[in-house]
Amino acid sequence: MVTPARGKARAKIVGGRKISYGQAGSARGGGPRVKPGTSKGNAYCARSAGQMKKHSSAAKNPNSPLRLSRKRWKCSGSTSRKA
Repeated sequence: MVTPARGKARAKIVGGRKISYGQAGSARGGGPRVKPGTSKGNAYCARSAGQMKKHSSAAKNPNSPLRLSRKRWKCSGSTSRKA
């Protein structure tokens, strides 16, 4: 298991490089920080959809932190799917 960078939740080895992504920690109530299908998830997906338009190189790379985080939130366009 690879250790993510400080402040990041997960990491993935791609081509010999460590890609760290996602916000670490837990939510205020102690539950998971990432909850797909919620209003918070929809807000993240809408915000990151704008980043996808602005940063085309990250949008094209399936192993970029942006794409990996969107996958974790289960983003479909600018909304977050429950399952």
